[in-house]
Amino acid sequence: MDKLQKLELMNKIVREFEDLQHSQTALIEKIGKIEVDNMNGLNDTNLEKTLDTMHGKIAENLDSITEIFSYFETQRDQYAEKNGAAIAAIEAAAAVEAAKAAN
Repeated sequence: MDKLQKLELMNKIVREFEDLQHSQTALIEKIGKIEVDNMNGLNDTNLEKTLDTMHGKIAENLDSITEIFSYFETQRDQYAEKNGAAIAAIEAAAAVEAAKAAN
C-alpha cells in the first residue's frame, strides 16, 4: 500500500467514525423522545428503567467513539503532513498516467 492509498484509507475511517458519532447521537435523541413520551402519560416504570440504562450505555459508546475519533483524526493529519510531498508526487504521477491514457 503506497502512502496515498494509506491516506485514502485513513480518510475513509475518519468518515466512518463521523457516521458512528452521528448514529449514536441520533439514538440518544430518539431514546430521549421516548423517555419524554413515557413521562408525559405512560409512566411505565420498566420502560423508564430500561430506557435510562440504554441511554447511559449509548452515551458511554458515544464518548468512546468521540475519543478514538479525535485520536485517529490527529493520526491522519500528522501522517498527511509528514508524507505530503510523497503523496503529492504519487498524485502527480497518476495524473500524468491518466493524461497519457486519455490520448
